[in-house]
Amino acid sequence: MRRRSSFALGFLALIAVGAVVLCSPWARAAGTWGDPVAALFTAFSAVCVTGLTVVNVASEFSRAGQVALLVLVELGCLGLMTCGTFFLIAIGRRLSLSQEFSLMNAYGVEQVQGLKGLICWVVGSMLVIESAFTVALYPVFGDWYNAVFYSVMSFCNAGFGLHEGSLAQFRGWYPVLVMGFETILGGIGFLVIYNLCTFKFLRRRGGGRGRITLHTRVVLRFTFYLLVFAFVAFLVIEWNKSLAGLPLMDRLVTGFYQAVTPRTCGFTIVPTEDLQPLTRLVYELLMFIGGAPGSAAAGMKVTTFAVIVYTLTAMCRGENETVITCKLVPSAVVRESIVIFTALIAFTVVITGALFATEAGSGARADAIFFEAVSAVTTTGLSVGDTTARLSTAGKFVIMAAMFIGRLGALTVVMMIGDRESSRHVRFPSEELVVG
Repeated sequence: MRRRSSFALGFLALIAVGAVVLCSPWARAAGTWGDPVAALFTAFSAVCVTGLTVVNVASEFSRAGQVALLVLVELGCLGLMTCGTFFLIAIGRRLSLSQEFSLMNAYGVEQVQGLKGLICWVVGSMLVIESAFTVALYPVFGDWYNAVFYSVMSFCNAGFGLHEGSLAQFRGWYPVLVMGFETILGGIGFLVIYNLCTFKFLRRRGGGRGRITLHTRVVLRFTFYLLVFAFVAFLVIEWNKSLAGLPLMDRLVTGFYQAVTPRTCGFTIVPTEDLQPLTRLVYELLMFIGGAPGSAAAGMKVTTFAVIVYTLTAMCRGENETVITCKLVPSAVVRESIVIFTALIAFTVVITGALFATEAGSGARADAIFFEAVSAVTTTGLSVGDTTARLSTAGKFVIMAAMFIGRLGALTVVMMIGDRESSRHVRFPSEELVVG
């Protein structure tokens, strides 16, 4: 319990500091104190790597304020727990057992051995990837500041931008493919990148060569499936709608990026309000699934989705066990997946109901409010038109709570389940219960 509380309180402390900084004259373009609610909302969105905003980042904040926003996004992406551990390692302090197991839960590491190296690798690889894509984006923007800003936002899956219309003016194939690929890297998780980069060089205890883990295979496979599904669905639905009149290459490139962004990032080429209702429904499903554990993305997570799909398939076949590529999934993991799935649905319903109550009489459409709720809960950062900016003060606080709990939600549930093992000393008699 103490670990969960300290983790949440660390995020809240960072958000509070960020809100004060973003509200100060130093961070604002006008040089005066800003709206504290808007600053707090932006800090929540940055630390939770969401990208929803009630102000224009380019015009509201000074260069210093935008850099502060970048720092908040970076720290939120890595997680205070990982950052704190990295600095402890850097100054030579030993990790406590609780810190090791908390990080193991966050990144899916089963062995404590080598965990320090993993965390150092996480921070180092993040900086290397962002630096490489900064160089790749420099020809697009012509200056290093914009290249750094969009590289960080793409990898961290945050949707803050410095241009009107998000990425609509960068419809060319090169910037879209570069930022799309970096967004995918940020959404598959550090553990997958680590495994892909090192498995040929790792030696297992028995002396054999390292391998690509089941976690990596499931993440890559379902990421590919979802990208193909989203790409095809977007092109089929929008071909003669929002994509009408565009050259073939632009349609395909736009379809690719629009397939990437709804699961993880808040950038978009085609404004969400211009999409068909069916396309937005597909987006809501993709936002709900999200990215991989230990990544910049939130949502249910692709591994949770995979476990549920394979469990349902096994039940339809009359099988009692969940098996993925000849590997048995422990019953505890199946239970955790069901709990995460159910909890996220319940939380989405609660946030949607709260927004319906706070925005009653505001004129906002019900579908736009529901889309906003899903986007906040899954920390995706997409919004229909100016729905976020038009929220009431109470509605903004609802979205803040949604972003915060949505960012910590799945990890918190897993830690709650695995935090303490208990065994019954009394066995109760069983009896059939009719369900369905």
